[in-house]
Amino acid sequence: MLPLLLAAVSILAAAAASAHHPHPLDPLSPAELTAVRAAVLASPLVPARPLTFHYVGLDEPDKPDVLSYVYGNSASSSRSAMPRRAFVIARAGGQSHELRVDVTDAAAPSVLGHAVHRGAGFPTLTLDEQFAAVALPPAHPPFVESVRRRGVDMADVLCAVFPVGWFGDLPAEERRVVKLLCFVAGATANFYARPLEGVTLVVDLDRMAIVGYRDRVLLPVPKAEGTDYRAGNAGAPYAGRAPAPGTVVQPEGRGFDIDGHFVRWANWEFHVGFDVRAGTVISLASIHDAEAGARRRVLYRGFVSEVFVPYMDPAEEWYYRTFLDAGEYGLGLWAFPLQPGADCPANAAYLDGYYAGQDGKPVENKNMICVFERYAGDVAWRHSEAGFPDRLITEVRPDVSLVVRMVVSCGNYDYILDWEFKTSGSIKFTVSLTGLLEVKGTAYTHADQIMEDAHGTLVAENTLAVYHDHYVTYHLDLDVDGTNNSFVKNTIATKRNEAGTPRRSYWTVRREVAETEADAQVDVNAAPADLLVVNPNKRTRMGNEVGYRVVPGGATAASVLDDDDYPQRRASYCKKQVRVTPYSKAEKWAPGLYADQSTGDDGLAAWSERDRGIRNEDIVLWYTVGIHHIPYQDDFPVMPTVSGGFELRPANFFERNPLLTTRPPGLDQPPLVNCSCTGDSR
Repeated sequence: MLPLLLAAVSILAAAAASAHHPHPLDPLSPAELTAVRAAVLASPLVPARPLTFHYVGLDEPDKPDVLSYVYGNSASSSRSAMPRRAFVIARAGGQSHELRVDVTDAAAPSVLGHAVHRGAGFPTLTLDEQFAAVALPPAHPPFVESVRRRGVDMADVLCAVFPVGWFGDLPAEERRVVKLLCFVAGATANFYARPLEGVTLVVDLDRMAIVGYRDRVLLPVPKAEGTDYRAGNAGAPYAGRAPAPGTVVQPEGRGFDIDGHFVRWANWEFHVGFDVRAGTVISLASIHDAEAGARRRVLYRGFVSEVFVPYMDPAEEWYYRTFLDAGEYGLGLWAFPLQPGADCPANAAYLDGYYAGQDGKPVENKNMICVFERYAGDVAWRHSEAGFPDRLITEVRPDVSLVVRMVVSCGNYDYILDWEFKTSGSIKFTVSLTGLLEVKGTAYTHADQIMEDAHGTLVAENTLAVYHDHYVTYHLDLDVDGTNNSFVKNTIATKRNEAGTPRRSYWTVRREVAETEADAQVDVNAAPADLLVVNPNKRTRMGNEVGYRVVPGGATAASVLDDDDYPQRRASYCKKQVRVTPYSKAEKWAPGLYADQSTGDDGLAAWSERDRGIRNEDIVLWYTVGIHHIPYQDDFPVMPTVSGGFELRPANFFERNPLLTTRPPGLDQPPLVNCSCTGDSR
């Protein structure tokens, strides 16, 4: 078997070699994933079988080597290929194995290192084992009896895998287990709206067997009526005149180029990668400064590090629902193909992605990421001047931006994750939530019946939508005009007027440069402040340090759970929206490398407690977008999109407004047209 496998690797490797050397930050190709699989299966370091692959990702080269490769003096055509390596987490013999595999020569891959994880936590769940787990309940007699008691047809029952979290000394922490909760589909696609409340199964994933069962309380299964969201099944059609259809037309074609994984648009250039845990990865983002005549660095590498979603019902069936979506499920694993014309506009281009399945074989995910120019009718800058008695001066420039989008459908929720690049130099990060509420079966049929804390909102008969939070944490290795940066808090302080004029007070700015990690932990709701990442070694002609502002958006909630609560200990970084750490290649995942049943001992909050120096160092900014979600009936059965985010905005980065010399519409360029597309060619 292995000689045949290695022969297949050789064929794929030859095809890859005939093309070109991959960029050192390119995600692993299908040929490389195949080579990784062959090397791991052939290695005597992991003799136990079966062996399952839980994470296979790029083991990125050291940052100085990448910077030398990208920004070195040698011409790109003469650059030699850098080593290509993969980091693998595989399960075998009841242990989590970590392997580093060299696939520089994909025809002859080799395992460079091996270790067994001995600490708390387990790797990301695979799709295959989740499918295997949810197939167990229909053959479990107690479950069959529970379904019968509720008068439900077993053919309509669907189950889903829920991580168990960590709660101190519970026996579950010693085993790789999950809980199964089950629902009723029947006449609706929205099975999440019809829970079999009170029924919980526990599955040992390594044994793939049910090891625990409980049917605690008998509650009505909510009706299917009014829960479907599909076209033609959702009820009466839209009342009133429908919005007119339209699309963006670009007569000269798209304004951006995609070369492999590099995107070039307007004054921006950046690399788009993919990781099965993080999803989209943006690297080497730089902007061309026309006045300086040079390309300047902004972001070395950025991605979503974690999505923490704790629910607020302490009941037996709910207390453990404290999801770490990236670390437990994998954002990239749940990024399904985007729908042209709906998820992304008609002028979008699409990028595919590849990941390793549970068996290690490459899996293609088509249309995983889309890239498009956004014409939203916004204004980049303008001014009308009526001060001249003989004329009115109006100068206005339309705003056009470039969006990189991925949609993650992790269970009931859908996350639309946008990176928006603006010609002004800004990067906007937007998280949009939609999808289906997670609801609890209840005996209540009217809100007047609720006399205690129900932990949610009654959105339909026998249906409570439970309170919860969403915390989306970004890992942003900023290199503002160079590698060494500092974090600055410009706090607004009120002063009493002592100048002798009638004003009694004013505000000014108190500038603080963070020396250590503790100085850079910020609750953005506590006090008004400008937060900046600056390069203290670069100054403008006016003497100001060049930098980028961190501008919070509308979703700035911080966790309000008690510090000693177990979910809070696992994700204690959510107490502050902003943290800054010195760069470390190993510190990528906010809850730690092993998120499933993690204890909080290895993660962003624990790293920050080291209180390392961060002034004039290579630093990483961590920003958490936070939303407290109190559900309402308007969110049911499917939730209209709610958005939040933040922006990185130039702060003395340019000598003046970089858009000053952009041309107004109508000068040597065709007008933007918004046309109705009716299919009539007349």
